[in-house]
Amino acid sequence: MSELYLVRHAQASFGTDDYDRLSGLGHQQARWLGEHFRYRGLEFDRVLCGSMVRHRETVAGILGGMDQDPAQFETDDAWNEFDFEAIVSAYLDEQGAELPEPGAPLTSFSQILRGALLAWAENRLRSPLPERWEQFEGRVRTGLGSVTSETGANRRILLVSSGGAISTALRCVLDAPASTMVQMNLQLRNSSVSHLFFNSKNLHFSGFNHVPHLDHPDRAGAVTYY
Repeated sequence: MSELYLVRHAQASFGTDDYDRLSGLGHQQARWLGEHFRYRGLEFDRVLCGSMVRHRETVAGILGGMDQDPAQFETDDAWNEFDFEAIVSAYLDEQGAELPEPGAPLTSFSQILRGALLAWAENRLRSPLPERWEQFEGRVRTGLGSVTSETGANRRILLVSSGGAISTALRCVLDAPASTMVQMNLQLRNSSVSHLFFNSKNLHFSGFNHVPHLDHPDRAGAVTYY
C-alpha cells in the first residue's frame, strides 16, 4: 500500500504581528524532522504542502534536513488553514467576550479557540465569515481525495499543512463527528507526523501526532503547540 505522511507545520510566530512565518525554533523543528527522515532512510515520491508561508518554510526545512533541494515541492491551496482570526472574532462578538490579555496562560487562548471552533463546526456563528465549515471541509476532502487517488503501488507522499486541515482530513477518514476535529486540532504538536496507508480501495489511519525527532532529553522544551 501507499503511505501518506501528514505533517503539521513547525512552530509559527504566535503573538507577533505576523503569525504566518516560522519562529527560530520552528525552523529547527522542521530541520530536525528532515534529519529524522534521512536517518530512517525515508524517501518521498511526492512532496506537497499548503501555500501559506509557514507550510512552505516547514517543508523547505524538512527537505534541507534530508539533504534534498528545499525548493522541490508542490503547493495546493486545498491544504491551507481556515481563517482562525475571523472565526474567533465572530465568536467573541457574538458572546460579548474578549481575548485574554497578552501574557495570559496559553490555556486561556485554547479555551476560546475550542469554543469558537465548536460553534463554527456546528454552524452556530451568524456573522459573515470568509469560509463556512462546509466549505472548508469540502476543500480538505477534495485535497485528500486528490492525493489518495494517485495510481501506482507503494508510493510515499509527504504533505505539510496546518492543524485544522489535518484534523479535518483525519476526521473524514474516521467518519467521526465534527467535534473530533476540534479535539484533534488542539492536540496537534508543531511538526508532528500523522500517518495513513491507502490504495485504490481503502484508506487507513495508522498514526497520530508523533514527534520522534523531538524525543530526545535535550529537546524536551522544543515540543510546542502554536
